[in-house]
Amino acid sequence: MKNILIGLVLTTFLISCGNEKPHESSDGPLKLMALPSPADSLSAEPFLFSDIKGDVYLSWIDRSGDSSKFMFSVLEGDKWSAPKLIAKGKDWFVNWADFPMLASDGNGSLIAHFLEKSDSSTFAYDVKITTSADGGNEWSSPVTLHDDGKKAEHGFVSMAAYENGYFISWLDGRNASMEGHEGHEGHHGEMTLRGTYVDGSGKKMNEWQLDARTCDCCQTSTSITANGPVVIYRDRTEDEVRDMSIVRLVDGKWTSPRTIYPDNWKISGCPVNGPASGAKGNTLAIAWYSATDKNAQVKLIFSKDGGASFEEPIRIDEGKAIGRVDLVMMDDSSAMVSWMEGAAIKAVQVFANGKKGDTHIIATSTESRSSGFPQMVRSGDGLLFAWTDDNAKTIRVAALRK
Repeated sequence: MKNILIGLVLTTFLISCGNEKPHESSDGPLKLMALPSPADSLSAEPFLFSDIKGDVYLSWIDRSGDSSKFMFSVLEGDKWSAPKLIAKGKDWFVNWADFPMLASDGNGSLIAHFLEKSDSSTFAYDVKITTSADGGNEWSSPVTLHDDGKKAEHGFVSMAAYENGYFISWLDGRNASMEGHEGHEGHHGEMTLRGTYVDGSGKKMNEWQLDARTCDCCQTSTSITANGPVVIYRDRTEDEVRDMSIVRLVDGKWTSPRTIYPDNWKISGCPVNGPASGAKGNTLAIAWYSATDKNAQVKLIFSKDGGASFEEPIRIDEGKAIGRVDLVMMDDSSAMVSWMEGAAIKAVQVFANGKKGDTHIIATSTESRSSGFPQMVRSGDGLLFAWTDDNAKTIRVAALRK
């Protein structure tokens, strides 16, 4: 009965699109279809991931018991595998915007991360990583990703399979904390961006400081271009301009931070609204949110040389954007972008030449923080979406296919 009701609700969303008809292609229009969710209990913080073989993973936090349970499932046709436990704990830092995630190398190796409290103060927590060599049946004992030993903020992780292991980036508050002080007002230094390479067992091989001063709590985004890893994040200047920047690993060395486009958004606090990126070869696409002069916008920008230079940005929102973007490369000249327009979760295909397809309304949620960040991933010849149903306090899943 639950799945029938979800289907009726999604059908209503499609009817409500008005002129926003499904994108027409040679194989017919794209159609939205509800799928059962493996996270059918009290759950939130969904994360979708697709590996190099096209296998789709959904992870989430199960909140139905007295501890946080980090779960995942793999899509098999239109059904999900039985959920498996990655880790659980009672002392985790669980946040609507800074959620656990996992990655796979496509050969049975998996890595996952979550946040664990390191002190009684609210913003003191560590990034813990755990690995599996058998497709997620057994997981290693979690270890701390960073080695600074500070009781400070560490989070907003992004990671991707790279060479024979994984590249991981995160925001690191080792220089920004006053240990024993409560809240962000305890900062007396700078939030930094750091990166590391770990092998398949989670052993850290290298670590770098990538930017010495960044925005405090926006997600980072990592993509692997033909030239190597790139990290996109919200930067922070001395006069509080918080635009998107990029760093790139080129010939074994990291480039200096560079603004991808000067929005010149000056804001005294963190908007908690990070970028999303994707790469196919050396075509790199980045979506982000800004609100310069209170003019909220979602934009997309392309690079044809792995992030060394960029084309002009393309605005994709319709005037009521609140951000929370995601991005999937469709080919080497277009990307699908999802975002929230008020309470609506929308998606549109955008081409490097500036053309856009029709906008699809995937679902409606709420603008509250507890609705989280909707997720999108490539699945076969279509797309898969996951989001938190803020009213039912559970995770919904839908596919957009031909």
